[in-house]
Amino acid sequence: MMRAGLPMYDLPELRAVTDAFWTQLASHMRAEGINDVPLRLEHPIDCEAHWLEPGLLLSQTCGFPLRHCLRDRVTYVATPSYAVEGCGRGTYRSAIIVRADAPIGRLDDLRGATAAFNDMQSQSGMNALRAAVAPFSREGRFFDRVIESGRHEASIRAVADGEADVAAIDCVTWAYLERYRPAEIAGLRVLDMTAEMPGLPFVTAGDATAEQLAKLRASLTQAMLDQALAAVRDALFLSGIVVLPEDAYLAVDRMEQGAADRGYPQLA
Repeated sequence: MMRAGLPMYDLPELRAVTDAFWTQLASHMRAEGINDVPLRLEHPIDCEAHWLEPGLLLSQTCGFPLRHCLRDRVTYVATPSYAVEGCGRGTYRSAIIVRADAPIGRLDDLRGATAAFNDMQSQSGMNALRAAVAPFSREGRFFDRVIESGRHEASIRAVADGEADVAAIDCVTWAYLERYRPAEIAGLRVLDMTAEMPGLPFVTAGDATAEQLAKLRASLTQAMLDQALAAVRDALFLSGIVVLPEDAYLAVDRMEQGAADRGYPQLA
């Protein structure tokens, strides 16, 4: 049996609609002639191990690991579009958040503050924030302290509880929390948005054939057009699917290198 998971936006409140999306997507895969389609999605704790599992049929990852730990080890399939503020066709941004009552009006007001970020392999939580504050860094530093929280939700709690002053949160995650957990972000505000980047890509196994890739793309296209999934797509903010050029995710490398060129290679 092949394996599948959609771990990037795996909030418990979304699992029922994500499972409904998968059930219908899986039927389109079978119609395309894909064999051994999993009946259910996995909910991995170790995402890197999940992405590199033998027999991976479909998963979603982040642009940063796609260009680093997963480079040449998985196959890019397509990029979903989301109908939320900060997203475009196959693109997204991060919301740079602070407490609503914080006397912070612009990014350089955060000099000497404490930043929370989810993990070192995150485009939205680490790489985008690093690039945003790099122009204001001095001798390789901008923040007084940085905290690796493990998840976007933990970074949000750190800011809300006063453990941190700022965090960068994937705008799709932020939109989900606005809808499904408004109490969790009460007392917080968006200070700024980071630069536009390619969205979180769907991937398959690194040894996928051109025929398998074409079938996956056709299945995703049909799922995005399927009227039976309209309410599910709305609940997930899904608005479409796009196959980006092969070099689109080089933007991640350019963002990383741009911060290094300013003498700010690490979030610090």
